[in-house]
Amino acid sequence: MSDFFNNSDISQQQAEQVVSETLNNCDDGELFLENSKSESLVLDDGKIKNTSFDSSLGFGFRAVQDDKTAFCHSNIISKKSLNDASQNLVSNMNNGSNKVQKQSNPKRTNVKLYEDKDPIENKPFKEKVELLKKIDDYVRQKNPNIKQVTASFFGEHQSVEIIKSDNQVYKDQRPLVRFNVSVMMERNGKKETGSYGTGGRMDYENYLGSDNWKTICDEAIRQAEVNLDSKPAPAGEMKVVLGPGWPGIILHEAIGHGLEGDFNRKKTSAFHNLVGQKIAHENVTVVDDGTIASRRGSLTIDDEGTPTSRNILIENGILKNFMQDRMNAKLMKVEPTGNGRRESFEYAPMPRMTNTFMINGNHTQDEMIKSVDKGIFAVSFGGGQVDITNGKFVFSCTEAYEINNGKIGAPLKGVTLIGNGPDILTKVSMVGNDMKLDPGIGTCGKAGQWVPVGVGQPSILVDQITVGGTSI
Repeated sequence: MSDFFNNSDISQQQAEQVVSETLNNCDDGELFLENSKSESLVLDDGKIKNTSFDSSLGFGFRAVQDDKTAFCHSNIISKKSLNDASQNLVSNMNNGSNKVQKQSNPKRTNVKLYEDKDPIENKPFKEKVELLKKIDDYVRQKNPNIKQVTASFFGEHQSVEIIKSDNQVYKDQRPLVRFNVSVMMERNGKKETGSYGTGGRMDYENYLGSDNWKTICDEAIRQAEVNLDSKPAPAGEMKVVLGPGWPGIILHEAIGHGLEGDFNRKKTSAFHNLVGQKIAHENVTVVDDGTIASRRGSLTIDDEGTPTSRNILIENGILKNFMQDRMNAKLMKVEPTGNGRRESFEYAPMPRMTNTFMINGNHTQDEMIKSVDKGIFAVSFGGGQVDITNGKFVFSCTEAYEINNGKIGAPLKGVTLIGNGPDILTKVSMVGNDMKLDPGIGTCGKAGQWVPVGVGQPSILVDQITVGGTSI
């Protein structure tokens, strides 16, 4: 029996009846029930600067017919709220087609990708505060030039149930945590920062037990030290070696969004008519995989009840597939891929990435560096922007180095990479054998909705890309 109706004047059986009656003349739809809670703790300069706790409970009710969607949501689960939502959906669907093409319900999976743990409840608040203070002490003792330390925890637990029209119910319990450390360092009047974090669908203890947090602190310190030694970046067209792991954010933004089903069905993506065609170097294979255990972007089922999958998007340079939710998959006459996602019950689902990455090639990073006479080695990235209609992007590097005569040189400050996704894919001439996923910190925005995601790649060599810098 569902916990969502324990304190309601409507039973689960009655709710299932409302869903079936509402969606009787629709192609698809669902009642999405969510109970979630989240917390954050931020320590700044040895003191707890901010703590917060939020909880939400509610439903999103959706009806789908052809390419038309009607959607209602409420933070009250009651007989009246469900019946009111039902009436609204029915009245909106009455103007649609009378021809119903029912979609079959998602196949069930017994594979759970994360444990049913509540990270907020499993570690007492006092212990989290004490550990944050311990982190502050540790970082300050590592380097006398450190002037500011900020450390934070974020925890979330989300319970969802999805009721389909024939009383099929899909359930998931989703933990999520993130830990981040930022430092500001000053030397000879110059100030620089470094930041590093980790996260995933686990308990806090999986990341912070046995002093694992020290690795995160050490990396934030190292980045700040590197930035203190940086010099102004050059500008112009040049070769760029992108490091493994987090630099896959470029792949996510500049290419990944263009491979989501809705943009391609509507023909607003630069890739919409290129399935089966070569769009990248033959060494490039890109997948979206929501089935990797405990990863930040993974889901046992998506927000429509479809099991997530390993979806090959680009194989040996050939565009193979798009990422699909149920509605866009039906309209494009393909199978859903488990990419129907929503930020919360207040939103309808849409095609979204899970963990998107490029798989290994055959080259080493050393081979790439040695092949570059003059260029950039980009290790980590901050913010970026992309235009989905043409794939044009701008990304800023938080850690980068010059390459001179096949050797890594001085660290650089103010590096930005400018290009477009379809073009950059054709200019990847070497793909490394050192693929890494990001440490578990990605969050993706689309149409006002934010969801956790993962990115990754091996080292790659891009033969030509525009580098924006501060010197010529």
